[in-house]
Amino acid sequence: MAGTTGTTDNNGTSRTADAAAAAAAVASRDVIVVGAGPTGLLLAGDLAAAGIPVTLVEKRPHRTSNLSRAFVLHARTLEQLDARGLADELESKGQTLDRLRLFSRLTVDLTTLPSRFNHLLVLPQYEVERALERRAVEAGARFAYETEVTGLVQDADGVTLRVRTLAGVAGVAGVAGADRGPEELRAAYVVGTDGMRSAVREAVGLPFPGRSAIRSVVLADVRLAQEPETLLTVNAVGDAFVFLAPFGDGYYRVIGWDRRRDVADDAPLDLDEVKEITRLALGRDFGMHDARWMSRFHSDERQAPAYRVGRVFLAGDAAHVHTPAGGQGMNTGLQDAANLSWKLAATLNGHAQADLLDTYQSERHPVGKSVLRSSGGIVRLAMANRPWTLAARALLTTFLDHARPARTRMIGRITGIGYSYPSPRGAHPLVGRRVPDLALRDGRLYEALRGGRFVLVTPSDAPTAPGTGIDTGSGARKDRLTVASWASDRRTTLLIRPDGYAAWAAEEPTAEELEAALAATVGRD
Repeated sequence: MAGTTGTTDNNGTSRTADAAAAAAAVASRDVIVVGAGPTGLLLAGDLAAAGIPVTLVEKRPHRTSNLSRAFVLHARTLEQLDARGLADELESKGQTLDRLRLFSRLTVDLTTLPSRFNHLLVLPQYEVERALERRAVEAGARFAYETEVTGLVQDADGVTLRVRTLAGVAGVAGVAGADRGPEELRAAYVVGTDGMRSAVREAVGLPFPGRSAIRSVVLADVRLAQEPETLLTVNAVGDAFVFLAPFGDGYYRVIGWDRRRDVADDAPLDLDEVKEITRLALGRDFGMHDARWMSRFHSDERQAPAYRVGRVFLAGDAAHVHTPAGGQGMNTGLQDAANLSWKLAATLNGHAQADLLDTYQSERHPVGKSVLRSSGGIVRLAMANRPWTLAARALLTTFLDHARPARTRMIGRITGIGYSYPSPRGAHPLVGRRVPDLALRDGRLYEALRGGRFVLVTPSDAPTAPGTGIDTGSGARKDRLTVASWASDRRTTLLIRPDGYAAWAAEEPTAEELEAALAATVGRD
């Protein structure tokens, strides 16, 4: 990242042109990520770990714990965090849940998931942010808190981001002042992970079509005199819906909605109203007391028509927002970041053509659309109160309870492990699919992915296997390719992307076929 202000030397000669040229050269590999939520933190950490200069710009002060809205990490997200060496740490801080209850009658057994993480992890969002921020800082990412985006201009070579640093706060140049005025930052690419009201999305002129799905949702952090019987407590009765989740510090987050009470987000809220909604939905209020924070919000269903405009990308809530049903919001954003980060790094490090970045749209936009549909469907069925909608819910519940393929597909969508990406015509059936945590001769796949590299898995006696004399991870390619072999006697040769999806596969390929695949996907040696 570089500024673009001009200066004058002792002879009065303008150095603006030289400074601009130097700034452009410095910024040729820089990325600016706007928004320091989980999506932005994971993305910035990945880029910094790949050697890409990255600055994370955030309008708010340094994060605070009570801003957590998300409480759930699903299996696919835990796999992505495992590939970054963070999953075990977070699992030790949270609580696991191996069953989900939907619509009072349908119990979803997560122990059948084909994943090392065959459960749901209940953990406040701020714990996830804390781990991701530490990783990003250790990798060398720069942070500029209390810095607001006011606009941007992009050209063929990069993006100029206009920002304003809040009064009295050190800006991106590290100098505090009462009135710093506008600054301009330069980068090769900008990624907006700045939430539903994204300044980046607005700056590139993208609409955010959709609607408000639920209005006047109440949030409260409270203590409970009686502990709930289940780790996550959720139910809907008539016009009321309530979700309870523990922070782990003695407080619980309450999310509630009474369809009959439609008021503005800034309408006064007191604990009595929270208790009343909870009693309507759950039958009792668990002796709620000592509320440390309460607020209202409305839940929208919206999606940007494009996740990329030139050199500007959107991810997370800046690209899509939906109801909290199914706990898919933070999870979808983190998976957006995992998809985009390695593509940006490969492009900026010169190992991929720029059109690789176009696949971010083709792979992640359909997933966002699917999440909008599934989360909205869960809410509408949970809040059914008319005879035909109640009948439809009962019919669907019975169907899912008895039709295993449909239930498996539903679980795959909610947990994220069921999504695949488009593959070329004639490709091996595995291409584009999520790869589970394979057992390797030396360890397991998601440990091998921790370097942010591609992983090539070969039969143990293949000429390309480690120690056989031909190491496809030698030379310049070794910094972006790890070669491993199956722990089993499987004969498939499988090339796995840094985000854990199959890039290429073949049954007993020739050396020429393998080299062609590596050159096209990993880059030439």
